[in-house]
Amino acid sequence: MIYGEIKGGRIKKTAFELATQGRKLADSLGGDLGAVLIGPNSGQFAPDLARYGVDIVYLVENPELETYNSEFYAQVLCHLVTEKKPEIVLISHSMQGKDLAPRTAAKLGVATISDGISFDLEGSTLVVKRPTYAGKCFTHWVGLGSPQMASARPNVIETAENPRDVKVENVSFALDTSRPTYTTRELSLDTSGKIDLTEAEIIVSGGRGMGGPDYSLLEEMASILGSAATVGASRAAVDAGWRKHSDQVGQTGKTVTPNLYIACGISGSIQHLAGMGSSKVIVAINKDSEAPIFSKADYGIVGDLFKVIPEFNRELKTMLSE
Repeated sequence: MIYGEIKGGRIKKTAFELATQGRKLADSLGGDLGAVLIGPNSGQFAPDLARYGVDIVYLVENPELETYNSEFYAQVLCHLVTEKKPEIVLISHSMQGKDLAPRTAAKLGVATISDGISFDLEGSTLVVKRPTYAGKCFTHWVGLGSPQMASARPNVIETAENPRDVKVENVSFALDTSRPTYTTRELSLDTSGKIDLTEAEIIVSGGRGMGGPDYSLLEEMASILGSAATVGASRAAVDAGWRKHSDQVGQTGKTVTPNLYIACGISGSIQHLAGMGSSKVIVAINKDSEAPIFSKADYGIVGDLFKVIPEFNRELKTMLSE
């Protein structure tokens, strides 16, 4: 069973990543793949999940669930897991998933393995590989309870379509609202249309070396690279007030796994490397040849970023226009 996250009226790409992984595990176990969608009008996304291998979609469309509340959402998941008895439950390690997975696991009395980057089976036992010590090494974990629960780091699972004739089951569920642990008073969503850092395929990040809040060179690079690209920042840049905290990559920001990460004027502290070290290809631009970022980079350019990036952008435009 997977949980399909919906945010701002749209289903997140992580749902299709989980469906792809869940399909593989279900086939190996000889079972079906179920998906849970929560909130009004969530049934519209059932056909999308069916394209990625989901056999059955459980819909819980209570009006009270329009706005995410981890207590109420955990009640729903706990009810469905208890009733349907899946062997494995997968949730995305997104901002919402980091909140929802442990709360649901606590209600079920089982453990959850967080931030997994690969998922395998030994017999019927789920084995989850996850980075440890800020990505310095990897460990393999198994859950001893039933169901086995884990969360998957966004952008590490390559989606693959595997169409199914999906069955949709509407689930009636009475929420216990007598003792809410918190109340959501206001929901402020980013309406800029900018892709979330955790889902971006390409990230262009700037650090202290940017020298100020003018990120126009990086915004231009991201624009040239297309809609799958976005701009991030190091903690130093965020602490200086140059970028919003939602743009921060690192141990105290967001953990990202893009196909391409371009670090501009970022020294590469261990806290920053912890947040982007799993990127598939890393390019570093820094005038300090001894900067730690070069030890992690696949490609490095030693030079003044204000001279390098304009040339870089011109070459990109030429290359992508051919």
